[in-house]
Amino acid sequence: MKGYTKPLLLIFLVLLADQVSKTWIKTNMYLGQEYKILGDWFIIHFTENNGMAFGLEFGGEFGKLALSLFRILAVGGIGYGLHYMIKHKYHRGFILNVALIFAGALGNIIDSVFYGVIYKYETLFHGRVVDMLYFPIIQGTFPTWFPIWGGEPFEFFRPVFNLADAAISVGVITILIFQKTYFKEEVKDEIGINNESIED
Repeated sequence: MKGYTKPLLLIFLVLLADQVSKTWIKTNMYLGQEYKILGDWFIIHFTENNGMAFGLEFGGEFGKLALSLFRILAVGGIGYGLHYMIKHKYHRGFILNVALIFAGALGNIIDSVFYGVIYKYETLFHGRVVDMLYFPIIQGTFPTWFPIWGGEPFEFFRPVFNLADAAISVGVITILIFQKTYFKEEVKDEIGINNESIED
């Protein structure tokens, strides 16, 4: 189990926090209800979506089933990749970020696959993902001279999301930021192997 403890603990904690928050929202709030935590900047807003992260949709019954099955296959692939990375001693930071992505994807799969049956509103694989974190930090109106959207209202940050979405985003963004650090050791190893081959 060497090398597995921290990634597995991180996955467990993210899943626990994600599912506890979703269960509380689902059982204590009605759809559309909201609580203002920091004025109009941070709001707990109960919504559900049939599709992907941040409320994006992938329409139709077949689309929903296909998305749920794709998620399961993707998480299986990420899980196998995570096992491979740990076994081959990849950079610890990279492994932990992949664990974050895995936990987030798995958290939303639980909603998609089981919530419809658990809360008795849909069949297996057709559940809706619970979202609640809403940060409409900036709200206003585009100036009339602005192309296309002139005079229309705008809002940043519009999507409502959950802790699973946040885990995926943090994992992906951190990998992009620190990719040179994460993959530096792998490049050095490859150079070393090539040099040895040339000398032989």
